[in-house]
Amino acid sequence: MNPIGPIKALALLSLALLAGCMAPTATPTAQRPAMNAVAPLSPRASQARQFLSVVKTVEPVAEAECRARAPRANCDFRIVVDDRPDQPANAFQTLDNAGRPIIAFTLPMIAAAQNADELAFVMGHETAHHIAGHLARQRENAESGAVIFAGIAALTGGDASSVRSASRLGAQVGARSYSKEFELEADALGTLITQRAGYDPVRGAAFFTRIPDPGNRFLGTHPPNAQRIDTVRRVAARGL
Repeated sequence: MNPIGPIKALALLSLALLAGCMAPTATPTAQRPAMNAVAPLSPRASQARQFLSVVKTVEPVAEAECRARAPRANCDFRIVVDDRPDQPANAFQTLDNAGRPIIAFTLPMIAAAQNADELAFVMGHETAHHIAGHLARQRENAESGAVIFAGIAALTGGDASSVRSASRLGAQVGARSYSKEFELEADALGTLITQRAGYDPVRGAAFFTRIPDPGNRFLGTHPPNAQRIDTVRRVAARGL
C-alpha cells in the first residue's frame, strides 16, 4: 500500500458496471421463475456490493477523524477505482490537482479482499496516510536528501553531472528514510478508523498473512508483516 503513485485512469464509483447491472427486460409470465427462486449474486457483483458498502460506512468516519486531527487539511475524500489493465492488487493515497485526497483501489485489490473487514482496514490505512500528512512529509524528506547529497558531491569536487546524479540519489534515499514509520503510523490510525466504522481491524489485517513479507531491508519501503500485525493488535486491544 504505497501512499504515493501515479494515477492515469480512474473510474468513479460506478461499480454497478462492475456488478454487471443492466436495464431489466420484460420476461413473459410463463417464463418467469418463482418468486422464491432468487438467483445468487455473481462473485463480481458480490465484491462490488461489498466494496460500496464499506465505502459508504468508512468514508464519513475517516473524514470526521481527519477534521479532528488535521483541521487545516482537505478532508473531502474521493474514493475511486483504478481500472487500468494489468494492475496488481493495491491501494494507494494521492492528491488531485486541487489538493483533494484520493483513495484508489485497483480492481484486483477489491477482488482479493476475503471480507469487508479487510477492505475497511485498507481504506482506513490509506485515509490515515492523508490525515498524518505523509505525502508532504515524504516530499520534504526527498528534498532534504537531494540537497544533502548534492552538497556532498559538490564539496568533493564532483562535476555538474555528478551533482545531479547525487541529487537524484539523495531524493530517493530521503523519500525512503521514514517510509516504514509512515506505514506503521497509518496502520495504527487505520486501526482506529476501522474500529470506529464498526469493522474488525485484526481480522482486516489478516491479509498481511497472504502477501509477500518485505522483511526488514535497509531503506525498504514497508516494515515486516509481523510487525504490522502486532501494531494492529496492540492498538485494537486498547479499544476506542
